[in-house]
Amino acid sequence: MLLTEKHIFVKNRMMTKKELTELIDTWINIEWLQYEIIRQPELYKLLTKIAFYDHDPKSWRAAYILDKVTDVRPELLIPYLESMLNQLKIETNPSKKRHFLKLISQNEISEKFSGFLFDYCIHAISSGKEPPAVRVHAMQNLFNLAQKYPELRGEVLSIIEHEMEYHSTAGIRTRGKKLAGKLRKQLL
Repeated sequence: MLLTEKHIFVKNRMMTKKELTELIDTWINIEWLQYEIIRQPELYKLLTKIAFYDHDPKSWRAAYILDKVTDVRPELLIPYLESMLNQLKIETNPSKKRHFLKLISQNEISEKFSGFLFDYCIHAISSGKEPPAVRVHAMQNLFNLAQKYPELRGEVLSIIEHEMEYHSTAGIRTRGKKLAGKLRKQLL
């Protein structure tokens, strides 16, 4: 569905979930949607519902838009971070996982989710089934957790080095070298 005049905010009416979902379905609308969500932050909540809970194969585009909007307005994600972490526990869409892990890596995670996130990221980074981008963002989250919990630094360094040696991709090598170098310096 292409953007039409009826989709632009009508006075005194916010876009519906159905309208937003239809707009997300067409790439040509994405840039406009990003602008509108930044301009009308109440749409962010609606976008999170689509990104987190919608099972439509194209709902990952909502996660993409969340990612882009959060680059400009990072504070919008904070109230939804816990919901995103809970959704990550059951998410199967690799594109959503990639965006969720990226967004999580850019935020402070509460202690109550640290154990889950550590285990999840170890599984993700060592899984041959996960795409490289998911694994790279999992690696970044492991590094972030090692910054918060210094006792994990040696283990995280070992995991990163193992992945760079045995399951390397360009992204794993590039991010891995950077993070491993920082961890080595911290362990001296």
